[in-house]
Amino acid sequence: MTISIPSHLLNNPLITFGRGIPEYAQIKPEHIEPAITFLLAQAESAVNSATDSNTAHSWNALVEPLEDATESLSRSWGAISHLNSVADTPELRLSYGEMLPQVTAFFSSLSQNLALYEKFKALKSSGEFSALTKAQKKVIENSLRDFCLGGAELSAEEKPRFSKIQDEQAILGKAFSDHVLDATDGFVHVITDQTQLAGLPEDAIAAAADTAQQKKLQGWAFTLHFPSYYPVMQYSENRSLRQLMYQAYVTRASELGPQYSSGKAEWDNTENMLAQLRLRDEEARMLGFPNYAALSIAPKMAKTVSEVDQFLGDIAKQSKPFAQKDWDELQAYAKSELDLTEGLQPWDIAYCSERLKQDRYSFSENELKQYFPLPKVLEGLFGVIQALFGVKINEAQLPTWHADVQSFSVSNDDGQIIAYFYLDPYARPGKRGGAWMDDARGRRELPNGEIQIPVAYLVCNFAPPVKVDGHLRQPTITHDDVITLFHESGHGLHHLLTQVGALGVSGINGVEWDAVELPSQFMENFCWEWEVLEKMTAHAETGKPLPKSLFEKMLAAKNFQNGMGTLRQIVMSLTDWRLHSTFNTANATDNAVLKLSRNIAAEFNIITQPEISRWINSFSHIFAGGYAAGYYSYKWAEVLSADAYSAFEEAAKLSGSVLDSKTGQRYRQEILEVGGSRPAAESFKAFRGREPSIEALLRHGGLVETA
Repeated sequence: MTISIPSHLLNNPLITFGRGIPEYAQIKPEHIEPAITFLLAQAESAVNSATDSNTAHSWNALVEPLEDATESLSRSWGAISHLNSVADTPELRLSYGEMLPQVTAFFSSLSQNLALYEKFKALKSSGEFSALTKAQKKVIENSLRDFCLGGAELSAEEKPRFSKIQDEQAILGKAFSDHVLDATDGFVHVITDQTQLAGLPEDAIAAAADTAQQKKLQGWAFTLHFPSYYPVMQYSENRSLRQLMYQAYVTRASELGPQYSSGKAEWDNTENMLAQLRLRDEEARMLGFPNYAALSIAPKMAKTVSEVDQFLGDIAKQSKPFAQKDWDELQAYAKSELDLTEGLQPWDIAYCSERLKQDRYSFSENELKQYFPLPKVLEGLFGVIQALFGVKINEAQLPTWHADVQSFSVSNDDGQIIAYFYLDPYARPGKRGGAWMDDARGRRELPNGEIQIPVAYLVCNFAPPVKVDGHLRQPTITHDDVITLFHESGHGLHHLLTQVGALGVSGINGVEWDAVELPSQFMENFCWEWEVLEKMTAHAETGKPLPKSLFEKMLAAKNFQNGMGTLRQIVMSLTDWRLHSTFNTANATDNAVLKLSRNIAAEFNIITQPEISRWINSFSHIFAGGYAAGYYSYKWAEVLSADAYSAFEEAAKLSGSVLDSKTGQRYRQEILEVGGSRPAAESFKAFRGREPSIEALLRHGGLVETA
């Protein structure tokens, strides 16, 4: 479809990048409204054309032009949403917020368009349907399902309310995320007495000095961004500092946070959570589901609400004895070795755990960190990808949004570029916390036969490089950070290596939400293989690779406190699940969400949830990140990923290497390349030759009794 661009938009970077990549640095808040208004009009025109009685219900006449217009809108809006996450400013936030309701309303109306729904049903019933590719058929089938879930079959009286629900949820989700970011950015603790820094690693102290300098403060400044916060919790001998930081962290975006002059808590998400849960419950009931959890699994692998509840309960039961043993050991250690006779407080747990780990395995996480300079880790990661999947990764020169952002191309052995991706590695003010992969552009076969190659964002929040004695030290990351990087790269590979040409099911598109973590968690396993680590480590000062003896200690410590870690994930998953399945939103009071989270912790965890903790108020995954009634998918997909990885362990017994290219090519073809063009269960079975088993997950996690 050829679009005629008005003269006043010819230099608007949100329009002129067309099928290319936007000049992110040129995008200004004032570009947003005119660009999105124009693209909305184009998309609405395409919908009108698609529903016209003269438009044939065929792929080329109906689906292709509609996909073209909505993709242009989605990609420009995606670029804005991305900048809102990684380069937030008050001006950008305002412009983004002003257009959010209109974009939400359009996509809501699209899914409710009965005339469009009838056109897709006619295509499904036509003779042409049998001639479509498997991927195209899946797009049509998914679309018909999504029309039903999007309210297309609601009455004319109900549709306006359903649309309003979508609009309100989008606004509330954005506000939730903004509150968490503002609460994180809004805290800083300054230390001027160097003795209070006892126990902290040199690079953490240097980073704090650098932060203070940037903020024009004297001494050392600590924030709630994870690379600043967690070293304090893990290493600081200053217990009062740990307590102060912990309390600030777990009360973010709650009624216990900073107060407005009016007396109301600033950035408090309490009412926001309840409002979102009520809207989700109303949405589900309008569509004929008993609760939002039932609506959530309609397009997922899981079949029933009780199946997920039982799945999580079974893992909790399996891991609880191991968690209790972890907790008993930690309490005994704290009392005997650290003189904490009055018992562990929540701000002591990470510190005591690190000390116990050092004593038991004779190494510290900070010692290990020095062997993981980010450039060397990237070299190792790319080596794994190239060995397994037969591709090459090279630096590219794509337009970026920050000086720290890198870009890369992915090509086949013949040199043909098949994808690009960005890496935004470091934490900074105005950047949302956590790590994620997002779709910048999907793979698509265009009407002229040309292939639009995919582009992905890989975003992390590692500690940035700091100056030590006036010299910029190369950035080193923890082994947990290495795992995070491999995890996000797994998502990226799922998106980048697809061979599907139908946009709706290429890459990560159309993949069931509870299976989408399979490729990401699969990649984490390589972070524990010696043949991988020996090639991706080089000490920051000496340049020497990781010693085999240190690796063996690290491997021995792999499942250290995994019982407690697993239960923590189960508590978060069950809190999410019960909030969306059994929670009574009609009679809920302001503290009902917090109360439910406490009840779940009391039932399933072995560590009492601290009275002050308001962790639920910053649970962005389910209130701003798309994982509502879906957080269980991390564990669900971990079963799949562990079992998939066991195929490489089996291959290694024959080939001598887990980087077995034959198995890697089979995994690429059966899991990565097919994207969402077939059910995930079929893809797994095609790769593994059987149904998934939980055995590998329990074995890898040390959650089985040994003789």
